[in-house]
Amino acid sequence: MSAAWGRLLGLVLLTSMSVPSYAGVENRGTADPQPDSVVWGKPLVPTPTPTTPPTSSGSDVRGKIAADLNDHVGQNGMVTVIVQYRTMPKTSTLSNLKKRGAEIRSKLHVINAVTMHIPATMAEELAQDPNVVYITPDRPVQLTSNPVTEEFATAVEADVAASNYGFDGTGIGVAVIDSGISDHGDLHKTSASGATRVVYKQSFVSGDSSTSDKFGHGTHVAGLIGGTGAGSGSANNYPATYAGMAPNVNLINLRVLDQNGLGTDSQVIAAIQEAISLKSTYNIGVINMSLGRPVFESYTQDPVDQAVESAWKAGIVVVCAAGNNGRFAPTNGFGTIGVPANDPAVITVGATLTELTATRADDVIASYSSKGPTVIDHIVKPDLVAPGNRLVSLRVAGSTLDTAYPQFEIVPSSGTSKYFMLSGTSMATPVVSGAVALMLQQNSSMTPDQVKVSLMMAAWQGFGQYSSSYDQYDNCYNNEYDIFTYGAGYLDINAALGNPVFPSGVALSPTAVVKSNGTVVVTNTALDSNFSGSSVVWGSKSIFADSVVWGANTISSTSVVWGATSVVWGATSVSGYSVVWGATTNVLSSTAALASGDPGDNN
Repeated sequence: MSAAWGRLLGLVLLTSMSVPSYAGVENRGTADPQPDSVVWGKPLVPTPTPTTPPTSSGSDVRGKIAADLNDHVGQNGMVTVIVQYRTMPKTSTLSNLKKRGAEIRSKLHVINAVTMHIPATMAEELAQDPNVVYITPDRPVQLTSNPVTEEFATAVEADVAASNYGFDGTGIGVAVIDSGISDHGDLHKTSASGATRVVYKQSFVSGDSSTSDKFGHGTHVAGLIGGTGAGSGSANNYPATYAGMAPNVNLINLRVLDQNGLGTDSQVIAAIQEAISLKSTYNIGVINMSLGRPVFESYTQDPVDQAVESAWKAGIVVVCAAGNNGRFAPTNGFGTIGVPANDPAVITVGATLTELTATRADDVIASYSSKGPTVIDHIVKPDLVAPGNRLVSLRVAGSTLDTAYPQFEIVPSSGTSKYFMLSGTSMATPVVSGAVALMLQQNSSMTPDQVKVSLMMAAWQGFGQYSSSYDQYDNCYNNEYDIFTYGAGYLDINAALGNPVFPSGVALSPTAVVKSNGTVVVTNTALDSNFSGSSVVWGSKSIFADSVVWGANTISSTSVVWGATSVVWGATSVSGYSVVWGATTNVLSSTAALASGDPGDNN
């Protein structure tokens, strides 16, 4: 999987193989990514300044059109767009557009939108319609992971949870929106029938109805969520058992990425829409999204963000990969969270490395794990971190990743390899999705917000204040333990199952605000139209550091980490402060993330 935020402007799989090397490493410079590159990590196009919100009269035409729309116009002057409406347009309206050259591709009822292929000159005409809210290009989508161990289960207390509670995800459905899921013995039932636990499958890839995983990423993700490990262990000549978090969960395969790990916004939105419609049929409690793309507008306007909020409101927990741009030098990785991880409703997951030990005490943040706050909206992200470096899961023989990187196959002492190693926030995300399935098995009535609060309150916060990690070239990356790097802390599923909480209201991730003296505080995020009228879980307190999630004495009140005071990030204490908080939004280097074939950090 090659690397490319850049001019693709598309959704990218959050796998570790997706991230290009850090600026300066290998002397690559900061050249623009090539248009055929396909990975998270290289946002070279400046994130545009937020547009003015559209007025109800429809007169503000410019404010209704995404700033990057012109970048997607083809040689024939046509462009594929997603048009968000206040209410779905009438059939007569769409027929009128068709007569003038528009091709109607799909209706995305979940966000009152229509995907259409139009002459570029028609965009302004559409924006003049008072029923039109916002117009974006149908941006490409892609993976966020990189191409061994059992250590992650111990790090998140999954082994203790299994012993204490015995939950395995039975009865819970997890929708995997990814590159597909291929058949693997570890995804079958352990009962006598041995039938597959992939209970539903559908492809949204244009022109390809196959639901098998031609890229090799979605199956790896599925294994981390619900693999049994049946094909591994000493009985099968492997040094370890490579099981997932919820080994009896049901999986819903919604394929949106092709054999190169690429898709589009409209395909992802259509998959989210399908997951919502299938929720009752398959008891879908979780959507896993190990994919993303750069931020181009406020989450309140972005069509993918609006879709994940619809799923959240429908009662489905959405878990998203933060991204793999933590090595971006100008900001020390801050301000690099992608879409849809930038949405305050969802659970956004960063990646740690386990140091290949069975204790979590020595675990640190992965150098490539993207950090908050989000650009434009300055939402505090990630929400949690979980192991994501060099995780072993299911191999798809002959897939694009398997063919390109055979060195990441986990080969048994005898026999054929069934497992593959990948790194990235794409891998950390399914670890959390599996944990959510266990929580829903324990308490089926929990709302997505209650799940999010329970996981954040239970998160382990025993990290040291400073840490460092090394890439495959032994370049050192230094990090400080702060809320924009670690969120609420390290996933601890045993603690979450032992003390679930059931507050009312929504658990939107908070917003970071710069005070007049240059310090940064966090406040409750304003409720958008999807959540208007709701209460906020965090209550009336304006300082998130003093809320139920962050205690008053976590580390030091004078540091930039969690503390008793409202100062969470000093004006000069963090590299890249002026870039993240300045008048213009950050421009990411073409060598900001993990490169294709990068195995992640070497710890």
